[in-house]
Order: sequence, then C-alpha cells, then structure tokens
Amino acid sequence: MESLSPTFIALLILAYFIMLIVVAYFTKGSSDNKTFFSANKNSHWFLVAFGMIGASLSGVTFISIPGVVGGTGTNIAFSYMQVVFGYLIGYFIIATVLMPIYYKHNLTTIYGYLEQRFNTTAYKTASAYFLLSRMVGSALRLYLMALVLDKVVFSPLGISFEITVAITIFLIWVYTFQGGIKTIVVTDTLQTTFMILAVVMTIILAGQGLEWDIATITNKIYQSEYSRIWFFEGGWSDPNNFWKQLLSGALIALVMTGLDQDMMQKNLTCRNLRDAQKNMLTFSIILVLVNLLFLCLGALLYIYAAEKGISLPEKTDQFYPMIAMEHLPGIVGILFIIGLIAAAYSSADSALTALTTAFCVDFLEIEKSNASEKEVTRKRMITHITMSIIMIVVIILFYKFSSGAVINQVFVAAGFTYGPILGLFSFAILTKRQLPGIPTIVVCIAAPILSYVIDTNAGKLLNGFEFGNIIIALNGLISFIGLYLISSKK
Repeated sequence: MESLSPTFIALLILAYFIMLIVVAYFTKGSSDNKTFFSANKNSHWFLVAFGMIGASLSGVTFISIPGVVGGTGTNIAFSYMQVVFGYLIGYFIIATVLMPIYYKHNLTTIYGYLEQRFNTTAYKTASAYFLLSRMVGSALRLYLMALVLDKVVFSPLGISFEITVAITIFLIWVYTFQGGIKTIVVTDTLQTTFMILAVVMTIILAGQGLEWDIATITNKIYQSEYSRIWFFEGGWSDPNNFWKQLLSGALIALVMTGLDQDMMQKNLTCRNLRDAQKNMLTFSIILVLVNLLFLCLGALLYIYAAEKGISLPEKTDQFYPMIAMEHLPGIVGILFIIGLIAAAYSSADSALTALTTAFCVDFLEIEKSNASEKEVTRKRMITHITMSIIMIVVIILFYKFSSGAVINQVFVAAGFTYGPILGLFSFAILTKRQLPGIPTIVVCIAAPILSYVIDTNAGKLLNGFEFGNIIIALNGLISFIGLYLISSKK
C-alpha cells in the first residue's frame, strides 16, 4: 500500500487540520469570552445534537467497540447494546430533570447550581472532580488515537510518541483558542459526519472483499455468533448481565453527559430549554443507531478475518486498525485515518474548551470579577495552554503504564471520579437539607477510596460478584449517605 505511506498519511492529517482551521476562522464570531464559553446561547439544536455524537463516541469507541465484539470479558458480541439502551434512561433523566435546572439558573458551568443550592465548597468540589474526570477520560481517548498515529505515521518518520502527542494537542489548540465552544459546535458536526462515513464505507468495502452485497452482509452478521445482544442467564457476577449493563449505561449517560460540563456546555448553547430538550431526544436516537453500526462493523471484520485466515492481534484495540491498514484496499486505510482523527478530535477539542471554561468560571471566578475583557481573555488563554500541557503529560503517563481495552478503562475511571458528583447532585435534587464546608470535601474524597476498597474485595465478600461499570452506583450511594450524615435541616 504505497498510497498509505507515513508521509502520505501525515499530509492527509495536515490537510484535515487546515480544513478545521479554516472552518474555525469563519465560525469564531466576535472571539470574545462570551462566545468562547457559551456561543452567545445561539446554537441550532440539531447542529448541537449531531455534533454531540462524535464528542460522545470519540476515538475510543471508533477503535475499541469493533474490537471487543470478538473479545472476551466485558462487552462481548453485541452486549454493548445493553449499555446503549441504558443510555436512553439516563438521557431521559437529563432532559426532564437536569436541563430544566440548568436553564432556570442560567448557568455557564453546571456546577454553579451547587453553589446556589449549598455553598462554594460543594460547588468547587464538584468542579474539581470534573476537571480530574474529564482530564483522565480525554487523555485516555487521545492516548488510543496517538498510539495508532505513532505506529502508522510518526514512528516510521523517526518522531517519538511524546512528540506525536504534543503535535496532536497543539493542533487542537490552534483551531479552538479563539472561537471556543462556538467553533466546536460546528467542527464537531463536521467530524461526526466524517466518522460515520468512514464506518459505513469500511462496511461496504469489506463486504465487497467477500463479494457480499448489503443484504448478504446483514444476514451474515445476524447469523453469526457475534450478533447476540441479550445476556440474562449469567447472573450479577457476569460482567455482561443485562440488568448490570442497563444500569451501568443509565448511570454512565447520567454522569458522563448530564453531570459533565463538557457535554452540557454544548447543550447550554441552545437558544432555550425546549431546543435543548429536542437536541437531547434527537441525539439519543442517533446515538443508538451509530453504536449499532459500530458493532456491525466489528462483527463483519471478525467474519472477514475468519474467511481470509487472518490471525487476530493480542489486544482487541489493535484489531480494527490492523484490518483497515493491512488487509483492506488502500481507500479503507485512508477512511480509517480520517475517521479516527475525526472521532478523537471531536471529543478532545470540546474537552479542552470545557476544562478551560470550568477552571476560569469556577476557580478563577471570572464572571464574579470586575476584570476587563482583556484581562479575562489573558486568563482564559493561559488556562487553555496550561490544560493542553497537562493533557500531554497525562497521555504520556498512560503510554508508560496502561494496558487492556481502553473503552473499559474509561468507564472504570469514570466510576471512581464521577461518583462524588453524582452524590452531590442527587443530594441537592432529592433533599432539602444543607451541607457544611470542609466535611463535604472529606466525604467526597473518602467515597471513591471506600468504593475502591469494596470493589477490590468484592469477589471474596460478595461470593464472586464484580461491580464492573456499576461501581459508579456504589460510589454515588456512598457519597449520598455520607453527605446525609453530615447535613443539617437548615
């Protein structure tokens, strides 16, 4: 595949980013701080909904989900759809419970609600956990993409992994540092289109390699061992148990979308609550279809490998890249690279913007200060650069120490870092009690630690039961109970 030489791919990536920079230039608007943080609350709801698909899925889904279809352990076959159906429950709660609260209080960052409901301590504790959660989650997602780019592009050109990561983050910074969330609403829509196009074309071209039409592809996938969705008989000790997956999906959607500044910042750019709710409903429907498409891709590629006698790689995360880059026509490799970049960057660009927004608003308190627009812009720029540097460092650390399917690591990390946020919001909405200052921090630190201890020993204590992705439920529950114990009626 001479057309897929490292130099060619590097030029392809460069062309892609030139396109994004051009789009950013024409969408940045006035480039003031209000535009950066909230897009002047003037985004069209469907544009937000479609763009959120790419940000929600990311490069992790793009690579990991097709791979786990034929793997072992969590999310085997089409069992991941059980998680996706759980998402729908979470999105319903977001649209009907959380969004009305956010719009009622006219929030820039969603954690401001906790300051109005409780105090500054609870507010900043939740925001701090978001900063940790989103930094870890986004770094894991970008780490996976950087691994692929390092293998097929930069390493053959003599560029180290560390430089690969630095280039990756720098390119994000270039097209987001002025327009912020206003630019991202548009670029995410564009990148979601590229990602879905890459998957659809890979399915079609892999089918052509087997001399199958779409009807035959559909039938072969349906009849294969990979198409099984429902897992009821394994009990709660089975990581793929239906009820376990459904619950984890609902909780993951609730915390990683509804209680996540990154995802909700896009929703808060809609013109009003009704538009934001239409956005969430549309997003939910499209997300189910797109996830099913990814699983079908994974099943087809495993069937393709069996038909062609291709040996499977050690790690499932390596499966889709290997087939696309080494065993399918060159155009598939090109589409794979474009789809991977689109998927990874649609998540990472909004993450950097959200991290910058949360730190500026929640900790630097720029909305409460009397600083000039110029001074606020200076603080925002410094924060944006700092967050970029931190993400580079975190990705490199993952490179040194990470192992296993990244999709599962993302959910495990979310379980421990989003738990206190879930506990704080649940307590704020479900009770009328008040929280003290420092004890709130103590509870929110102790809950993840206690959850980790219980999870580590669950096999012995609970007769083989493993929490898996629903560790977030335990974490949130412990946080809620702890907050209740330290709370008062006034």
